[in-house]
Amino acid sequence: MARNQGRHRVSRRTKLATGALGLTIAVGAVAIATTTGDPGRASADAVDKSFFVDITKVQPNVKEPRLSGRASRGTFTVDCGKNENGHFNPDNFIAQPGVRNGAEHLHDYVGNLSTNAVSNNRSLLAAGTTCKNGDQSAYFWPVLRIDQEEEEEEQGEGSSGENKQKREAQRDQDKQAAEVPRVECPDVATALADVPDEAMPEVDGQLAELDQQQAEADKQLAANPGTNEDAVLNPLRDKRSASINRIADAVGRSGERPDMDDLAACAMRNKNSKGIDNGDENSEGVGQLPRLPEQDDANELPGNDGEIQRPETVELTFRGSPAGPVRAMPKFLRVLYGDAKVSTNGPKNAKAGFTCTGFEDRLIDKYPICPEGSKVKRVHDFPSCWDGKNIDSKNHRDHIVFPNANGQCKSGFTAVPQLRISLTYDIPREVQLAGQYKVDSFPEEDHNPASEHDDFANVMSQQIMNRLVNCINRGRTCQE
Repeated sequence: MARNQGRHRVSRRTKLATGALGLTIAVGAVAIATTTGDPGRASADAVDKSFFVDITKVQPNVKEPRLSGRASRGTFTVDCGKNENGHFNPDNFIAQPGVRNGAEHLHDYVGNLSTNAVSNNRSLLAAGTTCKNGDQSAYFWPVLRIDQEEEEEEQGEGSSGENKQKREAQRDQDKQAAEVPRVECPDVATALADVPDEAMPEVDGQLAELDQQQAEADKQLAANPGTNEDAVLNPLRDKRSASINRIADAVGRSGERPDMDDLAACAMRNKNSKGIDNGDENSEGVGQLPRLPEQDDANELPGNDGEIQRPETVELTFRGSPAGPVRAMPKFLRVLYGDAKVSTNGPKNAKAGFTCTGFEDRLIDKYPICPEGSKVKRVHDFPSCWDGKNIDSKNHRDHIVFPNANGQCKSGFTAVPQLRISLTYDIPREVQLAGQYKVDSFPEEDHNPASEHDDFANVMSQQIMNRLVNCINRGRTCQE
């Protein structure tokens, strides 16, 4: 089995002895004790062998809805790499905004380079990305590990202090970004039902111009925090109005001219703004939550240990709707797949996401044992029916839901591109048979594969999103 370079390894026995230290955390006047790493919970570090199933003994269970005559049959695949830069952390700015190690397990990231506990819309926009086409979206899922109990210690590359310093610097930078007022403008791409091919060049150019206009207004505010709002918003409205009219004219030359005049005006948002779209609105009570120990330089967490397995392939593909065309996702839309706390919350939001290559017609909520020549695979299909208004909701689910068995969205919801994340791993078969691989999880889940989950925050430019929607609705196969 190939070793991951730069990964410090210690034995499970050592981690269990050290992991129990420091897990009683005082937060203000509140003391919170956790059981992670407690000797009485030592068995939680191993995986229940009943979680492993021979995939060849599972009957096909994946049923794709029948495509209607209006189905959007295209696909749009984004190449964001395989986390070659080693972006890992135990945070979740969607489900646990502002809470360091809020996930209590390690996430594997591709796309946005800055993603951490305090990420917000402005910091995400300011960051770089691993995606070849410039998509700044954040895609992240819990890591998969091989844990063979006793591991020899390896010397990690770099110093723990240096890595911690980098993480702290990024968090400080993101916190400062949230403090700076920013301009918030309505998405124009979401208002475009269908863009004729001949109008695409003009529409693409103007959507890019709209994003640039907003970015320049944000820079003006950042440079001059005391600037009068009208001095920024009024000129911006005029510029946006001109670009929006050009878009409407371009579409109107080949079809029905859209009415988008009400999308020109923007508003100001600052740290005191209320709402569900500022990236920290669901943080009420965060001060009462524990700040749990972070991962060390080897990305080790109490209860989540073992050698991290890098996916052999990472496929990020947006698909259409079997019922009809899709509309653009709004920028900063947050979307969840599965439930990381299935033991606590019950099975309502849990999803079966494991399979093997060549057996994609069957998905299970167990760890698959694959036959020779087949590899472990995770397939995550995200919800794709949007309420047309909100980019988030209090439970992070009500604003975007799954279609019904026929692929149709319920009343009041609109079909948007469905994200499918497929992850393929080269797990040695002897490891599968021995039940020695596992997904990182909250302590109470004990690595239950039914806690499989995935997170996505859309930070695509309107230009990229418009190309994506056009590709899917035209039935094309696109890769960027």
